Amino acid sequence: MTKIRKLVLFDFDGTLADTAPDLAAAANKQRVRRGLDPLPEAELRPWSSYGARGLLKAALGVETTDPEFPALREQFLADYEAGMTDNTTLFPGIRELLDTLKANGLEWGIVTNKLEYLAIPQAVHLGLHNDCVVTVGGDTTDHIKPHPAPLLYAAKKANIDPAQCIYVGDDERDIIAGKAAGMATVVAAYGYCGPETAAIRGWEADAIADSAADIWPAVQQWAAELDRSAAEARTGV
Repeated sequence: MTKIRKLVLFDFDGTLADTAPDLAAAANKQRVRRGLDPLPEAELRPWSSYGARGLLKAALGVETTDPEFPALREQFLADYEAGMTDNTTLFPGIRELLDTLKANGLEWGIVTNKLEYLAIPQAVHLGLHNDCVVTVGGDTTDHIKPHPAPLLYAAKKANIDPAQCIYVGDDERDIIAGKAAGMATVVAAYGYCGPETAAIRGWEADAIADSAADIWPAVQQWAAELDRSAAEARTGV
């Protein structure tokens, strides 16, 4: 059977890494500055995929349209950068998953809405930089997800057809972006998207992974179908 190059792309926050503890800590620092008590991490956790705008809304009720938002965002990002490796870890099973991809000849990369100056040092801290073939941040292209541009850029950078890529993410924006880029998609339901299974199914991804261990079977099936299609095209069957 003909095998073709394949690229597995991952969202970062809520998919590869559990960054919520450090994001929540930065958000709570903004509350403390205002004389407010910190909120439980569990209350802020679901907002982690939305970065500064989501966490400032959850922590302070501040919208992006509020005049104070730019200054608050700058302070939040500074606080987050200072402590972004304190308690951030890979989700259980991710290290093993990445090793399995490598052992089976599949390349992988990262496409996140997190700014490059935050995403790349975190990836290095977690030991992801050696085997990662491409890292795309929220400021790498002119658009962020759900726009497909970051994903298409990643495919181009890796010199691979988007149809030979699969994107794994924990937010509906990830699935929208992946589909728009012509890629297969997997929902990381263990991330920050919440427990609403019915809503997640409504995103109509190609697969749903309840844990990192569930990603490999989904990738295997996708990869086998790609190889089968390539073989059929080659033989004219």
